[in-house]
Amino acid sequence: MRRAVEGLALALALAGGAVLLALIALVVSSVAGRELAEASRTLFGARVLGQVPGDYELLEAGAAFAIFAFLPICQLRGGHATVDVFTSRLPPAAQRWLAAFWEVTLAGAIVLITWRLWEGTAGKLPRGAWVETTFILQFPVWWAYAAAFAAACGASLVALWCAGARVADAAAGDPATGS
Repeated sequence: MRRAVEGLALALALAGGAVLLALIALVVSSVAGRELAEASRTLFGARVLGQVPGDYELLEAGAAFAIFAFLPICQLRGGHATVDVFTSRLPPAAQRWLAAFWEVTLAGAIVLITWRLWEGTAGKLPRGAWVETTFILQFPVWWAYAAAFAAACGASLVALWCAGARVADAAAGDPATGS
């Protein structure tokens, strides 16, 4: 089971990374095109270069997907920020149970967000002839919601597995110390 969860987390992280690289290229080309637009007008007598149309819409949709795509690998590797100034002095058993509590809490938050993303996606799905679209590119808004929802489903699965594993570790204790 662990290998499947790790594979899912890695696949989502790679997909998120690919989207993030595409977004970087989009922003760089849009900004460069905007800056070079005046120069192209001078050189060619017409505006050849310019801002990428709908760059903000694409950035918004892609960033939402990338954020949810990176959550599983961060969850699996324990990469979330922690402040353990006070808890580092607790006994090991208490630290394990505290870590299990926060892992379960985070899993619950991710599942809640996933559920709300599903509700958001369902609310944006086409109804009859009417489909909510973005302003410039006119692509359906539900596409962005569905992409983020798909990544959030993966994040939920990994978070639930991590929570179960952390609780099992806390319950098993450390056989060497008996705690």
